Amino acid sequence: MNTSIKKKIALAATTALVTVGLVSVSSSAYAAPVCATANYVETCGGVTADGAKYAMMAPANFNGTVFIYSHGYRYSVEAPALGYSLATVQNNPVPGPLVGSDKSVMTYLLSQGYGIAGSTFKVQGWNANSAVATNEELIATFKTKYPATKKVIGWGDSLGAFITQAVAEKNPSLFSAVGLSCPALGTVEAELNGASDFLWGMKTFFDKDIKGHNYSAGDAGTAEAMLDISKILGIAGEVKASLTTGTWPHNSGAAGVALAAIPPRSALLLLGLIAGLPLKSAHFDGTTGPGSKLTAAYTSFALAASPALAILENGSQAAVLAVLATLDMERQSGGPFYDNSTTDYAARVAEDAQTYNAALSGNTAINGMLAFLNKANPAAPRWTATAAAKAEYAKQIQNTGVINAPTLTLTATSDPIVPAGNTQWLADKYAAQYAAAKAKAANNAISTGKYVGPQSMFLPFWNHAPVSYTKFDTAGSPITTEAGVTGTGHCNFTVKQYTAFADALALAATNGNATPTLEMRTAGRKSGGIVDTTYVAPLLPFYRK
Repeated sequence: MNTSIKKKIALAATTALVTVGLVSVSSSAYAAPVCATANYVETCGGVTADGAKYAMMAPANFNGTVFIYSHGYRYSVEAPALGYSLATVQNNPVPGPLVGSDKSVMTYLLSQGYGIAGSTFKVQGWNANSAVATNEELIATFKTKYPATKKVIGWGDSLGAFITQAVAEKNPSLFSAVGLSCPALGTVEAELNGASDFLWGMKTFFDKDIKGHNYSAGDAGTAEAMLDISKILGIAGEVKASLTTGTWPHNSGAAGVALAAIPPRSALLLLGLIAGLPLKSAHFDGTTGPGSKLTAAYTSFALAASPALAILENGSQAAVLAVLATLDMERQSGGPFYDNSTTDYAARVAEDAQTYNAALSGNTAINGMLAFLNKANPAAPRWTATAAAKAEYAKQIQNTGVINAPTLTLTATSDPIVPAGNTQWLADKYAAQYAAAKAKAANNAISTGKYVGPQSMFLPFWNHAPVSYTKFDTAGSPITTEAGVTGTGHCNFTVKQYTAFADALALAATNGNATPTLEMRTAGRKSGGIVDTTYVAPLLPFYRK
């Protein structure tokens, strides 16, 4: 197709995307999709058997490959204080990843001849069990509507990546390639435990009135959760102010008295290390201070204040997620499921405590804070689960980590919501799978006289934040009003990074493997994300022995 026609399709795709969700659809189960064609792009809407709304799009030059997109975690309750409307997300299916509200990634895919499809899913919150069936039906629906479909590429963000991996594990031959961006992987327990550790720590150190778990049923529980979120945001402001005053938050209770001589920033940093949060955030790099590098102020900020402020940014996000996800999962499980009654936090942070000794205010302060968090201290009561809720919680679908199709990941190494340890879990699982495949090939070579090694089926794209990026105003205060750099934040990828990832997925689907080509490496480097097979991320605390 000539360049002129391609440009027309790209423009038409942009126009068509604006109308996604506006196509009138029937609510009856198994109803055929309702479609409309405008300027070379057909847009279809419908409802799956379980009641999930979906959108499908295909350009006139459809090349036979469709990207099936799964969105990330969406809160299960209305959260107007966070600008979140449950009704809005339930009624607006998105057939591909967005960068903010920018639909450029979807426009690009359509302009290249790819089809795209995505669903709202019937259940919001942690919905992997039901979402797998929804995606299987959506793929079948797309293939029925477009029988020229030859390849299906599964692609998901965050929880959507978890869902995509689960679909791939259940249906080994369904996908030609799998793309997992900012992925949650393994189990919901592994993902939530770190955030819950941080939330428990915020209650224990900074606000004794945070509820944090065992929320009440119905509207009362929702109100409790919203109050907790307001408390978390209030704590963030007080801890930030304490960088200059050294004063503990007003509702710290016993911790504020027992640990009054220790800067609250050190207690915050300890909680971040316990939870496994990254030490780089959207605006704090851990290496830069104000003014000249030769001054004590520069060094002090870089070594002590910056890590704490990074945890403040990252931890606030993690704690809010913990509140709303806990509310969600307690309702699904029938009660409190999180249990830290036997967790040894001192052992968990032993190595990090030495690395960040100065920022934690030295050994005496470290020992004092860990003693306060010890399970034997009645002023720091642990949280426990009910046996029934824990058993129900364990029924949630889990990823095995088995890779059946070429699988690529796109991971920010300083993501506070789904830390890079999720991707490392999958990398470790695949390393064992690949080693077993090589051993099998070696055994076969004994009888055949010819060694045929396995193809590589896993490739991580690691998006590293720059070494230095913190900015200061003329008074020496950090600037936090600008957008966060990539490599930090949750699913904070650029259009270039997403489209380079999509191109790599399409190439992997064609080649039948995930071996990094020069084309993939070049595109990754130019987009700001890189193919870095040597990087090893720290595992989530849940997986650490």
